[in-house]
Amino acid sequence: MNSNLNHLQPYPFQKLRKLFDGIKRNPALTPIDLHIGEPKHATPDFIRQAATDHLGGLANYPTTQGTPALRCSIADWLMRRFHLSRINPDTQVIPVNGSREALFSFAQAMIDASAPHPPFVVCPNPFYQIYEGAALLAGATPQFINTTAENDFRLDYSQLSDDVWARTQLIYVCSPNNPTGNVMTLDEWRQLFELSDRHGFAIAADECYSEIYFDEHKPPLGALDAAQQLGRIGFPRLVVFNSLSKRSNVPGLRSGIAAGDAQILEKYLIYRTYHGCAMNPVSQAASIAAWKDETHVAANRRMYLEKFSKVTALLSKIMPKQMPVQIPDAGFYLWLSTPVADTEFTKLLYRDYNVTVLPGSYLGRAVRGINPGENYVRIALVASLDECIEAVNRIINLLEKLTSPNTTNLK
Repeated sequence: MNSNLNHLQPYPFQKLRKLFDGIKRNPALTPIDLHIGEPKHATPDFIRQAATDHLGGLANYPTTQGTPALRCSIADWLMRRFHLSRINPDTQVIPVNGSREALFSFAQAMIDASAPHPPFVVCPNPFYQIYEGAALLAGATPQFINTTAENDFRLDYSQLSDDVWARTQLIYVCSPNNPTGNVMTLDEWRQLFELSDRHGFAIAADECYSEIYFDEHKPPLGALDAAQQLGRIGFPRLVVFNSLSKRSNVPGLRSGIAAGDAQILEKYLIYRTYHGCAMNPVSQAASIAAWKDETHVAANRRMYLEKFSKVTALLSKIMPKQMPVQIPDAGFYLWLSTPVADTEFTKLLYRDYNVTVLPGSYLGRAVRGINPGENYVRIALVASLDECIEAVNRIINLLEKLTSPNTTNLK
């Protein structure tokens, strides 16, 4: 078997199950699970209807490149959403089976493990673990940029030496970020593009949370938009990945996009043809309907805004000044600092209050002396408004116990 499989770490949810092994949840409280970023809002009826209306497509083999109608609907959306003057649906857009599948396979197509020096793949830290696994299985070594509260969770490219950048073949960036919710600025993109020009590496921009933001007049800046603003014709060495899962509440549809540099996508399409990952015709029809409509997306944002507004207002009343809580730039995660170790906080919350969150340390790696996810938990506000408020009230009860001067050992 591929020896690189031995380098893979357990997935965060596997670690979580092990953490909870032998712990009994408080039976007096109903369970509330906020550890997985799985959208829980209802799938819009018109998307379901589009799938139903095209069930006959199951009788046909799909093409890897998808139908022209699907590619055009994606290109039209990209131009509307990111103010692009032009993107070619035939050469600069590929439908994919969700951003996760594409983010993983992209590294397999991009990494040249036969290079004179072993290749590097750069990732933010904390991060979506697919980036690390994709790098390792492609024969590359991950290199990490720590994002911390001290640098406002921004990417500080100077953390890596020129020697590391010289061996870098690919960087994953996530904006809006999972788990912090930060959005990259135009200046951050400029710096990254300059590094890419200097060293020749490709950029995989994970933007699957781009449509969950909280000011209708200030949508998050996207990588393609940034490239266009900076005069980068043709999006050199840049490929953006997005998805309908969060935007349209269809995680089971497995529908996303890869868009950007036509030269890269031409070869990536060849890889995908052999990989056997064409989107089925029913999903393509439902996807066309979803990409063409914005009304349901705005309604989705309003639901998240209501949850974040109420939840952060509750938490702000009890969180100390050194551990502030606020609405993130975008996304549906609350990145909450904890007064004790994140794993201990997670266990206590699970055992005594029947609420499940994810320890931040499970999303990070110890690099240059720190794991930047330690003493944070990721809370996915994907449940109903009432459940989220109930969960946060239970979290507040635990925080008050942990920070009370009279608190003794809670174990």
